[in-house]
Amino acid sequence: MPGGKINNCIACNIINGKQELPGGRIYATKHWVVEHCIGPLGVGTLIVKPFRHCTHFWELNNEEIQELGPLLHKVSNTISDILRPDQIYVCLWSNRNWEPVHIHFVLQPSCNGFKKKHIKSGPFMQVDMFKEDELLPRDEIEEFAAKARKIVSEGEVVV
Repeated sequence: MPGGKINNCIACNIINGKQELPGGRIYATKHWVVEHCIGPLGVGTLIVKPFRHCTHFWELNNEEIQELGPLLHKVSNTISDILRPDQIYVCLWSNRNWEPVHIHFVLQPSCNGFKKKHIKSGPFMQVDMFKEDELLPRDEIEEFAAKARKIVSEGEVVV
């Protein structure tokens, strides 16, 4: 499996083990890796990113594209099986401070109960969560990751 090679890239550093990742790697295909989000987007928010350092969606090759759809589906099913959210947001992120970064898909569970804490949903809720910068309990991340690892590994990604 190729790994990211950009030293100042957080995503590459996590792939290469240079940066700690609570919960560890959850799943991997030939071209993609699944892990728990290191940001404040809530327990159960997973990241799907290419092993290869890509900063633009159009840089993905045909093999990477063929794996992506089934993998996003599989990962969203895994989140649903564990948390039973009302919705799962699937967002492509590839920008930090107006600079392109390693692309990654964020799969974030959302529950109607979140409206007790957040006035708006979707990207507005995500902005609020980043402003709050709430540190997620490591033990909850580890527990979720262990469950997700078991569920997502039960079947192969069909391409």
